[in-house]
Amino acid sequence: MHRPSDNLLSRLEQSLRESRAARMHLGARLRELEAEADAVRAELAEMDTLASQTEAAIYRLLSSVLASNNLSSSLPSDSELEAAMRYSSPAERNSPAVEERRQPIPLIRSHVEALSDRFMDRTIPQAVTLLLREEGGPLHVNEIYNRLLEGGFRFSGQNPTISIAVSLNRNNRFRKVAPGTFDLMIRDASKAS
Repeated sequence: MHRPSDNLLSRLEQSLRESRAARMHLGARLRELEAEADAVRAELAEMDTLASQTEAAIYRLLSSVLASNNLSSSLPSDSELEAAMRYSSPAERNSPAVEERRQPIPLIRSHVEALSDRFMDRTIPQAVTLLLREEGGPLHVNEIYNRLLEGGFRFSGQNPTISIAVSLNRNNRFRKVAPGTFDLMIRDASKAS
């Protein structure tokens, strides 16, 4: 005759076997997912490489266009690259109207030291809004970059001026007034005359 403890022991052993089988199944599924994740990571790395190569090719092409038109004796700035893309024909690039519109491009200062930490916990749009309000007019991305560094802003990307331009282009609080130069879309009503 079976004792109640034998029945309980039998059910516990069955439950243990089922748990171990389920765990093995989950372990196998996890290995499949990890292999798939590794494959996706490899594809992402490949796409990053292709994007970098394409970006470098665009940069070389635009640099050669700028060098052939003597716009710059050194490596071109972001705004010069932008201007080269904007004016499609050499005649249009060298027209007097374009020469008249071209403003001197502020230099990116090397070794800018943070003078304060006022921008440390802010996003690019928040910090630039403050800068443009204080300035009372538009600023070039190079100057914005210099001033953000002075205010303790920390950039994470490799091309901070491009990050600034992209961020401002995507935000409807800002408008582009010249190549690489941005202003607030709406100025404070108290300053409007």
